[in-house]
Amino acid sequence: METLTLSSISSTTRFNTTNLHLSSFSPISFPSSSFSTSLRTNRRTFILSKSASEDTEITAVEDEWLKNLPDKKKPLHSHSLPCIEAWLKQLGFFQKSDDRAVWFIEKTDWHAKLSLDLTDLYIRYLKSGPGNLDKDVERRFSYALSREDIENAILGGP
Repeated sequence: METLTLSSISSTTRFNTTNLHLSSFSPISFPSSSFSTSLRTNRRTFILSKSASEDTEITAVEDEWLKNLPDKKKPLHSHSLPCIEAWLKQLGFFQKSDDRAVWFIEKTDWHAKLSLDLTDLYIRYLKSGPGNLDKDVERRFSYALSREDIENAILGGP
C-alpha cells in the first residue's frame, strides 16, 4: 500500500493511494478575463547567469536593467540586484552556474574573482592569471561606496 504525504506548515495529510483514481479529477479552469490574460502575456523567463564559455553579449533584458541603473554617484546599495548583475556583465564579468554570487573577469593583465557578499563586495585578483602577482590579492568594498568608485577601483587592477 502506497501512501501519499502532503505537508504544509500547519499539518501533514496522508492519503491512501490504492483507492485514489486520478481519472476522477478534472483540470481546474479559470474564467477568461483581462486580468488572467495579462498575467499570461507578461510571464517571462529570465536567465541571469552563463558559463564562461558562453558569449558575454548583453541581452535585451540586461539592457533594460542597464537603462534603469541609478546614477553612478549613488551608493551601490541603492541598486537592485538585476541592475548590479547587468552592470557587472557590461564590465566584462561572467558568472559560473554553481554560485550566482560569484563573478569572474579575465583582463589581459589580470584575472579576478568577484563575490557579492551580504555586507560587502569582495574582489580577489588571482595569481594564476597573467601578470606578476606573488599571491592572490583581495580587496573589500562596502556597498555604501558609489558604483563609480567601485568600478574604478576594480578595473584599476591589483
